[in-house]
Amino acid sequence: MKEVELLKCTRRTKERRYRRKAATADAHGSNSISGCSDTDGEAVMILDDEAVWYADFNKQTGIYPLPPFVDPITFPGQYEQAVADQQVCRQNLKTTRQAMKDVPKELDPPSSMIIYTVLNLELRVQNTLICHVTGFYPAPVNITWTKNEQKVTEGASTSVPFPNKDGSFKQTSRLDFIPKQGDVYSCTVEHVALMQPMTKFYAVENSDLILGPAMFCGVGLTVGVLGVAAGIFLLIRGTE
Repeated sequence: MKEVELLKCTRRTKERRYRRKAATADAHGSNSISGCSDTDGEAVMILDDEAVWYADFNKQTGIYPLPPFVDPITFPGQYEQAVADQQVCRQNLKTTRQAMKDVPKELDPPSSMIIYTVLNLELRVQNTLICHVTGFYPAPVNITWTKNEQKVTEGASTSVPFPNKDGSFKQTSRLDFIPKQGDVYSCTVEHVALMQPMTKFYAVENSDLILGPAMFCGVGLTVGVLGVAAGIFLLIRGTE
């Protein structure tokens, strides 16, 4: 299946999924997350296990991450409320630290980290690398990318931390790239509970994508030549 056809198929699947959700209102589940640290903060609105809005405190605005074919959901005044909640959260954090100064902090390093592509690998065709990290506490992790040992920021984006059922968090980073033979990408994760960063590598080394069609044609040609040779041999034997 061509890339465009695959993307269309994926989009139709998502559209059907969202239509099913809209048709079964009683199956909806909503949730919200608000948290803070000394240097970071988080405010996320969740519907049916998907983030429908989150606050980007660096850009000072609210973000709607759902794809464009989903009926828009707006939260007027939610960003301003999130900013106010952060002030309250940091004050509560200060009070909690004073009250629990002798209680050790709970720190869990990531339990799993994987790197993979969104589409089947095809050389010189744009694709997306996914770096998925889960099982850590507290949030967030810091995720960085490299290409051939050089740091890459263009085409990279990282989601907000998302809670697991056990109270830990998961987070995903994406990198748009065009696969070229011999390129090596890496995803590095830093977390307060890690003694040293975790790194996973992805090497573009799939020679079958280049040699496959040529080898197939070569085999077909060989079979054809053998067939002609066998025919000539049988013809000669028949004339004898």
